[in-house]
Amino acid sequence: MKSQATMICCLVLFMATECSHYRSKIHIKDGDKLLSPEEKPKTGRIQEKCHGSCISFSNCSQPCAKHFRGEIGFICNQKRWQKSTETCTSLSMKTLFKDSNGASRLSIAAPSIPLHILDFRAPEPIESIAQGIRKNCPLDYACIIDVVKSSEVTSGNIAFIVELLKNISRDLSDNVTQEKMKSYSEVANHILDPAAISNWAYIPDENAGSDLLQSVNLFAGQLHIHNESENIADELFIQTKGFHINHNTPENSFSFSMSTNNKTEGILGMIEIPRQELRKLPANAYQAISMAFPTLGAILKEAHLQNVSLPRPVNGLVLSVALPGRLKEVLLTFEKINKSRNARAQCVGWHSRKRRWDEKACHMTSDIMNKVKCRCNYTNVVMSFSILMSPRSITDKVLDYITCIGLSISVLSLVLCLIIEATVWSQVVVTEISYMRHVCIVNIAVSLLIANVWFIVGSNFNLKAQDYNWCVAVTFFSHFFYLSLFFWMLFKALLIIYGILVVFRRMMKSRMMAIGFAIGYGCPLVIAVTTVAITEPDKGYVRPEACWLNWDNTKALLAFAIPALVIVAVNLVVVLVVAVNTQRPSIGSSKSQDVAIIMRISKNVAILTPLLGLTWGFGIATLIEGASLMFHIIFALLNAFQGFFILLFGTIMDHKIRDALRMRMSSLKGKARAAENASLSPTNGPKLVNR
Repeated sequence: MKSQATMICCLVLFMATECSHYRSKIHIKDGDKLLSPEEKPKTGRIQEKCHGSCISFSNCSQPCAKHFRGEIGFICNQKRWQKSTETCTSLSMKTLFKDSNGASRLSIAAPSIPLHILDFRAPEPIESIAQGIRKNCPLDYACIIDVVKSSEVTSGNIAFIVELLKNISRDLSDNVTQEKMKSYSEVANHILDPAAISNWAYIPDENAGSDLLQSVNLFAGQLHIHNESENIADELFIQTKGFHINHNTPENSFSFSMSTNNKTEGILGMIEIPRQELRKLPANAYQAISMAFPTLGAILKEAHLQNVSLPRPVNGLVLSVALPGRLKEVLLTFEKINKSRNARAQCVGWHSRKRRWDEKACHMTSDIMNKVKCRCNYTNVVMSFSILMSPRSITDKVLDYITCIGLSISVLSLVLCLIIEATVWSQVVVTEISYMRHVCIVNIAVSLLIANVWFIVGSNFNLKAQDYNWCVAVTFFSHFFYLSLFFWMLFKALLIIYGILVVFRRMMKSRMMAIGFAIGYGCPLVIAVTTVAITEPDKGYVRPEACWLNWDNTKALLAFAIPALVIVAVNLVVVLVVAVNTQRPSIGSSKSQDVAIIMRISKNVAILTPLLGLTWGFGIATLIEGASLMFHIIFALLNAFQGFFILLFGTIMDHKIRDALRMRMSSLKGKARAAENASLSPTNGPKLVNR
């Protein structure tokens, strides 16, 4: 008996020593991570590629690193092995509840427990998550937090944690307290960290993100709150709030401010329950729960749907609500993450059964100053809402059609304009003023033609495979020739003022040509070169989504907008001067003379408006947030067809050019008749017979 007691004591001491040794090795904290003192956290990857030949679309797999179960899958793409899936996990039922079993508790308490009380039977095996939590931490689920937060966020571990949260939501949501919700949020927050986002792409189950969202919504919907309003969970990447409501409650709202990573400023989001919805509730109290996720939108994968291009990037917080069944409508406000002017918003709700964003669930009420307001329908399958970045809206397609058709007509018109100018040049340039006038028209046409060609080249770049240096070159030449267009328009306006104000003294043609080319090409060259020299060293010259001047980062677009708008303003003054100096009606003039003068003024303004670039003034209206679609359509029409207007008002409506063309055509017809008559004359008879 004594030897048996000695053996038991030795066994107890051995177990205590082993367990304390295990604790000293595992439970050393470094911030929020649990690290071994001898080594850094190990990755779940063993290598980034497979051995052997890479044949297109062939597959291979590699084992995970030590202490990880699962494998890493690769696929051969363009003769290179690329990782496609990963199931490496260090978590399991055993590791999740390892520190909570009977042996661990025994090793600490053994020295103070009499031997006859000790029970050395093996602990009952834990067969499910629910069983393990009910046994070890039924009140707050705290027993799983440290193990989860110490795990590396491999794809396999993320999938395990998603399944863990699904099981908790399904089996343990009968009595959800604030403490349980906090623990649940801590676990979810671990896999919503921006550092984990890239690993979601390698989870074999593409519905993992949707499963996580549905599980969180289900669990939060069973939460019971006690106070009028509560901040229930306040993690970095998941927040939960709630309050009591009834039919007498004034219009309530949940406000959130969360960062998509640890460095950027908070992105705002707000959920409002309209007053007319609250009136549907009876007198007794109900509760409303809301949640916000700044990073969840990046991991939600939509089920494939025809006629919908995927993926559609989320551009705001994902906001979820759990409301009484009688409430059917909520108002939401989202701040855009991407504040680019091209980032148009589309209000959507996540359909949990279809596993995709549903545009029919919401409609947008306003999009002003980077804040989007949505009115959404709440159902038991659509509980989460956000905004998508929708750069290809119906509006864009209409403007694209206008631009495409207009540019095609414009390019053909400009080519025809240059051909006509070359044909009648010698007949129309008889004075210095007329010579410089046609020099301006030719250079305006050339600048706009080349600028349009570069614009077409830039718009057809494949941004995924583009050469950055080529994009810089395209942007530079587009910038330079569009500026040349405006500066030649400015020089033409100065010539008009010169013709009105200076009557008797004329400048030499060579000096006027020098000034014209210095203004028309010298000034644009200085501005374009200076812009690229200042912004390009920091890669801020072109936009990331298009070959055109950057706006969001360096405001390089101002190097085009400011000179263009200043020139438009100066040219507008010139048009007003021309209108005022048009022949005024004399005293006692007839009504028909007044009408003729008005018609002459209107004609002058109509001719000068496209030639001096006044149509670009509509661009100011399009810069205003929330500007009417009509302004965008008018601006696109006037400027896409500018080449046609130059041909019409600058060439065809000039009576001297029309007269010169008629003379040219008459001369060609006369020569043709003379040649025909000469071929039919009697002296040519023998020649015809010989032929």
